[in-house]
Amino acid sequence: MKRSESRILTTHTGSLPRSPELQELLRSRLDPKEGEAEEFRAGVDEGVADVVAKQAAIGIDVLNDGEQGRVQYATYVKDRLTGFDGEQVLRARPRLDLLDFPEFAAQSGVSSSATIPWPACTGPIAWKDKDAVQRDIQRLQAATSSVESEEVFMTAASPGVIANFLHNEHYPSDEAYLYALADVMKDDYKSIVDAGLLLQIDCPDLAMTRITEFSHLSQEEFIKIVEMHVEVLQYALAGISPDRMRLHLCWGNTEGPHHYDVPLKEIINIVLKVPAGAISFEGANPRHAHEWKVWEDVKLPDGKVIIPGVLDTTTNFIEHPELIAERIVRYAGVVGKENLMVGSDCGFGTSAWGRRVESRIAWAKLESMVEGARLASQELW
Repeated sequence: MKRSESRILTTHTGSLPRSPELQELLRSRLDPKEGEAEEFRAGVDEGVADVVAKQAAIGIDVLNDGEQGRVQYATYVKDRLTGFDGEQVLRARPRLDLLDFPEFAAQSGVSSSATIPWPACTGPIAWKDKDAVQRDIQRLQAATSSVESEEVFMTAASPGVIANFLHNEHYPSDEAYLYALADVMKDDYKSIVDAGLLLQIDCPDLAMTRITEFSHLSQEEFIKIVEMHVEVLQYALAGISPDRMRLHLCWGNTEGPHHYDVPLKEIINIVLKVPAGAISFEGANPRHAHEWKVWEDVKLPDGKVIIPGVLDTTTNFIEHPELIAERIVRYAGVVGKENLMVGSDCGFGTSAWGRRVESRIAWAKLESMVEGARLASQELW
């Protein structure tokens, strides 16, 4: 994993806007028909090539495929695994923070991915399309072969976030379900790293589910859930070098009150037990921007890097480069500039067509991040 040795490196958390044409192709995958596969693959090839070129052009240092071929960042696995062939049902739970503000909930609606029916797990999990990850890898390698970057990463869903969207109706316990997911998904994790790519393991379940799936629990009970999910991750990632992995932690990529979010300080020491060399987390939105102070009291383990978000991914404000530079310098002051990389709070297209930030504005925000990192680097070196 690259480190910020002479300047602050930039990245993002994975999903980037899809073109209208690719959105339509992805919509067709919700109800796939005979003969559409080649058209879909060609469209994804084009989308990945385009999004890689855009990242390189604006100067993103550690880039990826923008998740262009995925309808949603976690549920994509249902098409690759057995056990998810049952009836698709809408199972979205109300967010705890919206119960206090029903007027806002009615006015804003819910995220698009929450209104798409997803199947539950109704049978044993095994591979149905084990080559899917290799197609993703080859597509990304082809797209990045002609551009300059410090490193290339690929995202993969954690067992916990898969379970959050594709609920268990087969295994005897939630823990058994998580380990069954880990047993298959670890093949994808290893394949990504073996291909020379940096693995980003997406783990919104470690924070977001406090106000959704586990909203009925106390904070203390929820922290026990986090500990169990981390143990599953340790099992799933065993044998992979920490410096080839990073983890993304998230409280949910939604605009809303977020006043019941679990504080970072309550879970960070547990999350740091995941054997990943870097941790990406929200650091820009109004509910979590103050939590840079947590790192004054939390000892960052040797060799670990933090990737705080310096861009909010739920609003169309374009952060000023000087504000971004201030945020970067602040973090550098508590963890050291060599232990710091910067990115976005979350993705700009966590579901293919449910984004809140307009496409061109999303790219303008990323450009502002690159300029802010340049300004901060001038101050820090």
